[in-house]
Amino acid sequence: MATPAPLVPATTADEGEITVSAAELRELRDELQRFMMEYRFGLQEVETKIGILRDEFLLTHDYNPIEHVSSRVKSPDSLVEKVQRKGIDGDFDSIRRNITDIAGIRVTCSFTADVYRLFDLLTAQDDVRVLQVKDYIAEPKANGYKSLHAILEVPVFLSTGRIDVPVEVQFRTIAMDFWASLEHKIYYKYATRVPDELLESLKDAAVTAAELDARMERLHRQIRGAAAPTASAVTVREITAAPEPDADAPGHGDTGVREV
Repeated sequence: MATPAPLVPATTADEGEITVSAAELRELRDELQRFMMEYRFGLQEVETKIGILRDEFLLTHDYNPIEHVSSRVKSPDSLVEKVQRKGIDGDFDSIRRNITDIAGIRVTCSFTADVYRLFDLLTAQDDVRVLQVKDYIAEPKANGYKSLHAILEVPVFLSTGRIDVPVEVQFRTIAMDFWASLEHKIYYKYATRVPDELLESLKDAAVTAAELDARMERLHRQIRGAAAPTASAVTVREITAAPEPDADAPGHGDTGVREV
């Protein structure tokens, strides 16, 4: 079987042009569809797991920690842009090894303790392998961004056999998600060159959002008492050499995520 054309073909040295035959284009299209299909199925596997947890809480508990869930698979244009920006070889094997956020899910929770609770419940499942965790709640980014990022690997069973697919899962509170969404819009409007005074205002807003999270969680614990979970930071760790999760915007804000 012939080696498929790379997703990002090399340009000629003289004219910077790409010459691809019609047959090569069809082969690349088919290979890209098969490649993206793996990530779509991996996304569905994690969505199902989260949906089961959400339904169980609704049916058997008097409290549901999941406010909403959204997901996306990177578009081909976004994937090509990232491959070029990261300087990764354009073949599919290199992309598999080096880009782990092609499939992404965002879980928005009511409280910080719920973030860690959902993370623990999801990663305790024996067919979920944790590749990487970055706890930006315990250690926020310099701009104030807070979220718990995890790269999880789940099995997908195709007619050709099992494949393991990485899926990036972000866990946030409502306040964290609101701040990140606003920050993304601001960076988009200013093409990443945000005025210093606006950056300071964003940092102040992040502090205010964190204070609101803490205050609402204290109220929640007063109401529910011992039944309310407590927040416990996740150790920042890399179980494999997976690269750090990367998003399309400086604050890892909304980037074409669809609601589940």
